Amino acid sequence: MTANTYVGAVDQGTTGTRFIVFDHEGQVVANAYEKHEQIYPEPGWVEHDPMEIWENTKDVIRQALGQAGISPDQLEAIGVTNQRETTLLWDADSGRPVHNAIVWQDRRTTDRVEQLEEDNLVETIRDKTGLEADAYFSATKAEWLLDNADPIKLERSRPEDIHDRAAKGEVLFGTIDSWLIYNLTGEHITEVTNASRTMLYNIHDLAWDDDLLAEFDIPEAMLPEVRPSSDDETYGTTDPDGFLEAEVPVAGALGDQQAALFGQTCFDAGDAKNTYGTGSFFLMNTGSEAVESDHGLLTTIGFQRSGEEVQYALEGSIFITGAAIEWLEDMSLIDNPAQTAELARSVDSTDGVYVVPAFTGLGAPHWDQRARGTIVGMTRGTRKEHVVRATLESIAYQTRDVAEAMEADSGIEMRSLKVDGGAVKNNFLCQLQSDIIGSEIVRPVVDETTALGSAYAAGLAVGYWSDPDELRSNWQVDAEFEPKMAPETADKRYDRWSEAVERSRDWARDGEE
Repeated sequence: MTANTYVGAVDQGTTGTRFIVFDHEGQVVANAYEKHEQIYPEPGWVEHDPMEIWENTKDVIRQALGQAGISPDQLEAIGVTNQRETTLLWDADSGRPVHNAIVWQDRRTTDRVEQLEEDNLVETIRDKTGLEADAYFSATKAEWLLDNADPIKLERSRPEDIHDRAAKGEVLFGTIDSWLIYNLTGEHITEVTNASRTMLYNIHDLAWDDDLLAEFDIPEAMLPEVRPSSDDETYGTTDPDGFLEAEVPVAGALGDQQAALFGQTCFDAGDAKNTYGTGSFFLMNTGSEAVESDHGLLTTIGFQRSGEEVQYALEGSIFITGAAIEWLEDMSLIDNPAQTAELARSVDSTDGVYVVPAFTGLGAPHWDQRARGTIVGMTRGTRKEHVVRATLESIAYQTRDVAEAMEADSGIEMRSLKVDGGAVKNNFLCQLQSDIIGSEIVRPVVDETTALGSAYAAGLAVGYWSDPDELRSNWQVDAEFEPKMAPETADKRYDRWSEAVERSRDWARDGEE
């Protein structure tokens, strides 16, 4: 069954869309990627064009299959993984979005979140959803879209029609997984991990929450059906008359960070991983218990297989890590990301410079929407090498912020951390991370673990892989990094980092952006 068949994964990220084909050993057989436009209508606003994302998705699927000479009917299943929290509404009749998607990084609803704080709803939201009240999540984005989407795009004359039609299920709400599943299968479906990031889903009752829907005035009729992350019944199949010209089951989906947890085979309580992408996301599996955080972490759903209990996770969401490297490029301090290691190694230290890349506020464990990017400690002798090294160090320090909170909440001392994402190809960063965090860093051979996780979820659902033990046997170590820095040196630098973070906080105020 598996000799000449494969599982494909759509990995729809913040900056682009990838399709990867995996074989039964979990090895990459084909890989295609397309970037999409980042749209910034106003300061702090970030949007994507959903139609561009869908067109790119079709393109990368065709490209990857073509590269490897694989026909669509050799795909046993397709899995989907996606940038989480990014939100869109679309017309059920035409399938057209009513507005650009509002990206997870977008801060346009900060005032609304502050209103929630004034209304003493923060604890209620945390108790029900495991999340902090923050513009990061989908609820306030969906509310804004319902209030502000252009009625012309719906070919209707009055803005109220969007609410009216949403109440009838004629305008649909979704995160990017729902949008892709809808376009692949025609079904309006999400799964538990993405639902858990909307700030509308009760992670204990495993249902959309009536009180939260009422607070944000979001009609239940517009919401997708919530299914397991790995679904034996499948979400549907691709249209044999559509772009693939084949009927392929779409059988698994996970938000990108939970997909990486699954792809790193973190199936047991206490297993942890950190993914270094646009931001960094540190997750620890807590098993069937939803552990409440006292240290600024999120309680979220890790994954669910058909017929099994939900597995929960603690998460530390760091908004800007890889994006800080892109910022260095934007500022012409580097020509490409590969230069960062060379430049950082060329100096012994940052010479007292600290970069806090709070470009869209601070995430876990600080949760300060009004923090902004800050550089402290510069002198006339500061060179770009110091700033580049300080930027790399900021990634390691932010991860330690989360690691310390994770250990305090879970009571588990972390001795080893599995890492993945584009930045972990940088050996200098991996060693630095090990030094700052004081534990072993383990990098796998297949570092596309986000796509791999969604492929595993889909493949398990259709019997391509028999059980999680088979997946564990696929997992192989590429490199391990042990701490070399004296702990007291790491602690001293980390304490100084904490002071720099304080200087970035509460900077952006209304009218002063």
